[in-house]
Amino acid sequence: MGRRWRRCVASWKTKRNCAVAEPFASSPPPAVAQWLEYLRGSRRYSGHTLEAYRRDLARLVELAGPLPLENLSPGHVRRFLGQLHARGLGPRTLARTVAGWRGFYQWWAPRAGLAANPVAGLRPPKAPRGLPKALSVEQAQALLEHEPVAADDGPQARAVLARDRAMFELFYSSGLRLSELTGLDAGYAREPGYESAGWLDLEQAEVSVLGKGGKRRTVPVGSQAADALRAWLAERPALARPGLDPHALFLGRRGRRIAPRVVQERLAAWAKASGVPAHVHPHVLRHSFASHVLQSAEDLRAVQEMLGHASISTTQIYTRLDFQHLAKVYDKAHPRAARVGSAPAGADDEQDKHD
Repeated sequence: MGRRWRRCVASWKTKRNCAVAEPFASSPPPAVAQWLEYLRGSRRYSGHTLEAYRRDLARLVELAGPLPLENLSPGHVRRFLGQLHARGLGPRTLARTVAGWRGFYQWWAPRAGLAANPVAGLRPPKAPRGLPKALSVEQAQALLEHEPVAADDGPQARAVLARDRAMFELFYSSGLRLSELTGLDAGYAREPGYESAGWLDLEQAEVSVLGKGGKRRTVPVGSQAADALRAWLAERPALARPGLDPHALFLGRRGRRIAPRVVQERLAAWAKASGVPAHVHPHVLRHSFASHVLQSAEDLRAVQEMLGHASISTTQIYTRLDFQHLAKVYDKAHPRAARVGSAPAGADDEQDKHD
């Protein structure tokens, strides 16, 4: 039993979420490999989504043991779900796992001549839908107006600070996902073996990105983000290396396209240094963009298009976030706002310190 597997087994007792096993010790079964290739090639799913589905199917294969996937019944799958729940997987992980299993069988059942999809009627535990975490307008301003001190006076240190500011301004200005931002090129490029998936057009003040499900959208870039991007492009040669990712908009210190993990770490450190009392990750800036635009424009459809949501119901959650903010203001400001269940004066301030 490997060390990772032992850690996972030990974590069942404390109900921590963990992967059931490494995704496929050798290679996935042929049907699973074909499904993943279909999602990659025909549906244009992202690498992150494909890896999640790979883990989901690895769980199914591990739980099925010697039993072939084509012989699974609804009873088998229901028992597998119960085993995963007992191992400490939370409702959200279980819901995504079941969605992966169901999607695989929907694709495979007709091709393999299976009588039915054994996952069709399975319903995982319902996860409570929490509100997205967003910064206040004041917190967003404090974050983006922060002036960090460079590690030294060298060109690389200046370039890194200019890059970081441009990335964070662009997150907040255009509501991009992390993968969309790291996948941007400095301009549209097409050459043998390569074509830009996403790119910046500073003349038009917009970015074109390829979002979930291969859906392309174009999003405006605000003036302050555009200024930050121009400043970064002027410093970009300090990080560029001949022959390494020549088209990438954002580069790491070694000259390659910046890694998502580096963006997360840089943003968390920047936010901490700016005094923002919250853990800030890229999606917080995306949520903040949506919430603040909605507060000002009250145009749900426009926000849906800019975020790239397939369904308006996904975007509607920001209306709840806006109402939550207004309710707090009302409770604090109105002399007769002591509604049933509302916190006493000052309690919101105290709570905000821990949120």
